[in-house]
Amino acid sequence: MPKVVSKKFNQRTERPNKDKKDGDNKAAASASAASAASRAFGPLFNKDLGQHILKNPLVAQGIVDKAYLRPTDTVLEIGPGTGNLTVKILEKCKKVVAVEMDPRLAAELTKRVHGTPDQRRLEIMIGDFMKTTLPYFDVCISNTPYQISSVLVFKLLEHRPLFRTSVLMFQREFALRLVAKPGDSLYCRLSVNVQLYAKVEHIMKVGKNNFRPPPQVESSVVRMEPRNPPPPVDFKEWDGLMRVLFVRKNKTLSASFKTDSVMEMLENNYKTYCATHDRMIEDPLDMKAKVQGVLQKTEFAEHRAAKMDQDDYLKLLAAFNEEGIHFC
Repeated sequence: MPKVVSKKFNQRTERPNKDKKDGDNKAAASASAASAASRAFGPLFNKDLGQHILKNPLVAQGIVDKAYLRPTDTVLEIGPGTGNLTVKILEKCKKVVAVEMDPRLAAELTKRVHGTPDQRRLEIMIGDFMKTTLPYFDVCISNTPYQISSVLVFKLLEHRPLFRTSVLMFQREFALRLVAKPGDSLYCRLSVNVQLYAKVEHIMKVGKNNFRPPPQVESSVVRMEPRNPPPPVDFKEWDGLMRVLFVRKNKTLSASFKTDSVMEMLENNYKTYCATHDRMIEDPLDMKAKVQGVLQKTEFAEHRAAKMDQDDYLKLLAAFNEEGIHFC
């Protein structure tokens, strides 16, 4: 009898330990399943690097189709991730050069094409796109990390030789700024500067649920085709003028050019220009009158930057430069 009691007693005292072990086993099994799922879907994504992988194959195919790839093309892909876009691009072109900052994702992409005919036609460059010397390419396709959108656009436009076209995914508002026209609420310095060097077209909207993990904002795809040849404009001069005009884009140009900081900058630039070109400086120098004279002559004094177009800006910049007035 004592043995039986002892046995029951042990059962009561040991059951909590057994329950704990069962709980631990379930937790371990759950963690194992989660780990397996993570491996199945690739590595964990780093939101700090703007990693939002496009998971919808129909959207990926639409992006590739809008690039109008040729069998002889070399394609630059920025931020390939796990390769959902890459494999579709490889079906249409000669070679893909993929620039990926995250070595883990680069490894996933390498595994994906290993042992396939695409392996020889894919070159992966691991590193920061902004610090990378870009090779020759005909077309650029990118699911762009949103925090580098602006610098990416201008690095592409500065690339030589010029590429044929690019199809780029951006945050919706940024994309709409790129394509904005005079009079649009989103028309800004970015719109004017990019459209000086490229034709930009909105292609499609992409909802946040098409990505893993979903971003906090909606996205859009644009096609950007560099103007060839590019306009013969000093970009620093051009951008200097745009900075003045778009500080308050709805003010008249006459009002924009009356601020003390703008006048001081233009006067210093004018004196430098005269000194380096053996040109006499008027005494006394009335910079405000000089600037307003240009605005009256070009008939832009009462115009507003928000409603002016590329031809207007080019005409205005040329008129200022003729008078020795420069913006950089």
